Amino acid sequence: MDEITTQHLLYDLYGSLLTERQRQVLEDRLFEDHSLQEIAEHLGISRQGVHDLFSRSMFQLEDYEKKLGFVQEYIKRRTLLLKLQKRLSEKHAMDEEIERVIRELIDGEVEPNV
Repeated sequence: MDEITTQHLLYDLYGSLLTERQRQVLEDRLFEDHSLQEIAEHLGISRQGVHDLFSRSMFQLEDYEKKLGFVQEYIKRRTLLLKLQKRLSEKHAMDEEIERVIRELIDGEVEPNV
């Protein structure tokens, strides 16, 4: 998995544990693709300050992952679900309900009233 995808997953799973300022810097950098200079101007701090805050925040997210392992578990389960989906479709054994459930599990979105 590439670094950007891993950073997004780390943020998605552990971002709520960060401070508001840390979340803002990570969101601006990871999701809005703003430069360090753009973020610095927006927040009124130095470019180096943004770099340090981004680095410390990512280190903190990586530390949470080392301790809790949710990203690794997510990747493992998603890989198994994709294999299951492929195998069932190859065997023509997947009806619409099974396909919907697997898709929901892969995407992490559950349809209401199911």
